[in-house]
Amino acid sequence: MTHTPVTRPAEDDERFMRLALEEARKAVEVLDEVPIGAVVVQEGEVLARAHNQTRTRKDPTAHAELIAISEAARATESMRLQGATVYTTVEPCFMCAGALCHARVARVVWGVRDPKFGGCVSLGGVLDEPGLNHQVEWSEGVCADEARELLQTFFRSKRAAKAADSWE
Repeated sequence: MTHTPVTRPAEDDERFMRLALEEARKAVEVLDEVPIGAVVVQEGEVLARAHNQTRTRKDPTAHAELIAISEAARATESMRLQGATVYTTVEPCFMCAGALCHARVARVVWGVRDPKFGGCVSLGGVLDEPGLNHQVEWSEGVCADEARELLQTFFRSKRAAKAADSWE
């Protein structure tokens, strides 16, 4: 797999990733969803922000990235988000990676890898597939500690609740 180099300043990456982390916190605090957030940025302007809503909507496609991409496409009145960067707290799955390519997103930045569903590096290399008609640059590890902590805290609480339920 090839890794396309970062082309934007790290300070922008951290600033926009912090917005994605805010969305991830909303997912947990407001909806009790898996804490994943995404932000779409084009020319320094935030086009869309979203968080996971799979449980709330009872929709397996309601991932933060897909919702944000859809909202950004509506905001720009275009199905193509050329020049846009998507910031997401967790490595996109195969479905979301495919959507990034279809939307012609220029770049995706994520916090932590997803060893169970990650379609960019962990389980596959969708974004680096040479046969695709569009290549998405990617980088990882931005605000990784915060993103990891949100996920670990969420899943620990779910396991603890499940264990407590088994005693009833």
